[in-house]
Amino acid sequence: MTALATARVRREAAGARWGVARTALRLHRAALLVWALAVLGLTGWLVWLTEVTAGQARAEQEACDRAARDWCDTSLGTLGHSAPMDWIAALTAHSFLVVAAFAGGGLIGRELENGTARLAWSQSITPARWLAAKLTVPALAVTLGVTVLVLVFRWAREPDRDLIGTDWTDGSVFVALGPAAVAYALCALALGALSALLLRRALPALAVSVVLTWLLALVLGHFRAALWPALTRTSATGEVHVPDTAWQVDRGALVHGSPAPDVNHWSCDGTAEETRRCLDDLGVTGSYATYHPESHFWALHLVETGILLAVTAAATVVSFRLLRRRTA
Repeated sequence: MTALATARVRREAAGARWGVARTALRLHRAALLVWALAVLGLTGWLVWLTEVTAGQARAEQEACDRAARDWCDTSLGTLGHSAPMDWIAALTAHSFLVVAAFAGGGLIGRELENGTARLAWSQSITPARWLAAKLTVPALAVTLGVTVLVLVFRWAREPDRDLIGTDWTDGSVFVALGPAAVAYALCALALGALSALLLRRALPALAVSVVLTWLLALVLGHFRAALWPALTRTSATGEVHVPDTAWQVDRGALVHGSPAPDVNHWSCDGTAEETRRCLDDLGVTGSYATYHPESHFWALHLVETGILLAVTAAATVVSFRLLRRRTA
C-alpha cells in the first residue's frame, strides 16, 4: 500500500506540473503565437534575401565593376541586400529586450500583482514548481526560436559576405552569429523573473528587467575585445599590416621599444629626412598594432556566452530562493 500511495503522489505531482505548463501555454498563447510569427517572418525574409535579392545585387555589382565606377561598393543593389541583413542581425541580437519585458511584465509580474500566483499556490502546486513551470515554457520557446534565427542567419550570410557591408566585428552581427544570442535571451528571461519577484508589480518589473539586460549587454559589448587575449604585432620599418577581416583593437607608436598609444607620430610629415628627425625627437623606434583575427571569433563568442549563462544561472537560483523565503 505504501508503494501504491507513493506512486499515486508522484503521479499527482507530475500532473500538477504539467497542469501549470498547460495553463502557461493557454495563458500566454498570444505571446507565443506572436513570437512564432516573428521567427517565421525573419526566417522567410532571410530566405528571400539569399535566394532572390543576393543574385540581383551580385549581378549589379559585377556590372558596376566592369564599368570601373568608383561608387560600386555603394551601389543600390548591394545596399538593397546589405541593409536588410543588418536589420535582421540587429533584431535577432536584441530580441532579448522583448523577452525581458515579457518575463518581467506579463509572465511573472502580472500574476504576482493580480494575486493569481497565490491562488495557484493554494492548490496542488508549490511555489517552486509554479515558477519552474512558468519559466520552462518560454525558455523552450525562446531557445528554439533564437536558435532557428541564428542558424538561418549564418546560412544566409556565409555565401554572400562580399555583398554585406558589416563584418563579424559589428556588435549585432557578432551576437547573431552564434549561441550568445540564445544566452542573451535566456539571461533576459531569468533577470525578468527576478525583477518581478523583487518588485511584484508588472510595469516596474518590465522597466527594470529591460534596463538590467540592456546594461548587461552594454557592458559586455564594451569589454568584448578583452574577453580573449588579442594579438600584438610590431614593425621597425613602417606600419603593421592588419588583415582586412581582423578586429583592430589598438594601434600606435613604439617609443624606445615600448607601446606608446599617446604619442602622435602621425604628425611627422615632410621630406624623408624631416620625418626621420621628427620621429627621433619623439623617440619612435617603430609601430605596433593589437587586433583580433577572425579566427578569434569563437573564443570571444563562447566566453561571452559563458558569462551570460553564469548570470542566468545565478539569477535563477536567487529567484527560487527569494520565492521560497517569501512563501515560507
